[in-house]
Amino acid sequence: MTREFTGWHMLALMVGGFGIIIAVNLTLAWNAVATFPGLETRNSYVVSQKFEADRAAQNALRWDVEAAIMDGTLTVAIKDRDGNPVQAEVTRAILGRATHTGEDSTPAFTWDGTALTAPVTAGDGYWNLRLELVAPDGTKFRRRFPLTAK
Repeated sequence: MTREFTGWHMLALMVGGFGIIIAVNLTLAWNAVATFPGLETRNSYVVSQKFEADRAAQNALRWDVEAAIMDGTLTVAIKDRDGNPVQAEVTRAILGRATHTGEDSTPAFTWDGTALTAPVTAGDGYWNLRLELVAPDGTKFRRRFPLTAK
């Protein structure tokens, strides 16, 4: 005996199908908002007023900065325009994932004579190093370095 496919059956399929889609979208939206790390700055207008001057001062340093994570060590090598290593003062450093703040850490950098190094616990994947330095002449240097740990 075959049953007839009625409008009620079609309604149940449509409500069920769209219900699943809506439930998944709401779940993903909830997780996106709950894990968002937040704002970079409290007042972007005030920060924007000094942005060009700060960038020009940083570019005038003509530093070549390289950051890498290898074997549990975070290394930041800074070289001046002549290729000589620069020992800058670290005022702020945060190593974390790009998508959430749950694994953020503050590396304790030491100068090894050629670069700044810090032991870190970083699992495989993509990381961001947000670094603020002060040059020997007092110029503030601020950059974000995307890194890949293997």
